[in-house]
Amino acid sequence: MNYWLIKTEPDVWSWADQVDAKVTHWDGVRNYQASNNLKAMKVGDLAFFYHTGEERRIMGIVEIIKPYYPDPTDPTGRFGMVDVKAKTPFSHPVNLATIKKDPRFQHLGLVRQSRLSVMPIDEASWNILTYIG
Repeated sequence: MNYWLIKTEPDVWSWADQVDAKVTHWDGVRNYQASNNLKAMKVGDLAFFYHTGEERRIMGIVEIIKPYYPDPTDPTGRFGMVDVKAKTPFSHPVNLATIKKDPRFQHLGLVRQSRLSVMPIDEASWNILTYIG
């Protein structure tokens, strides 16, 4: 199993929206590195659901339930999407300031490549962040 973090603007698609929908596609990714991360996702992988913008915090966990397939909203046909299912909310969402202060997370893309919308999370960091949340 692999672990990921996917970002969204909460005014566009929020954790509450995801919970209400239960299952949805993760579309609109137009960055090649983020797209390659989507391509690497497998059914059963887990991802942190992260609110960007003013909030900047991990809200919960989603599961990848359908692997990469073409994104019909991309007129070029270069990019794709995956389907995700809401799994577990965080009782204490983990904010970016907390993550940045902790030296154990300085290697994460969330700290080093703040604009990347889809990124891998190593198992040790996943376990710690899940425990905090």
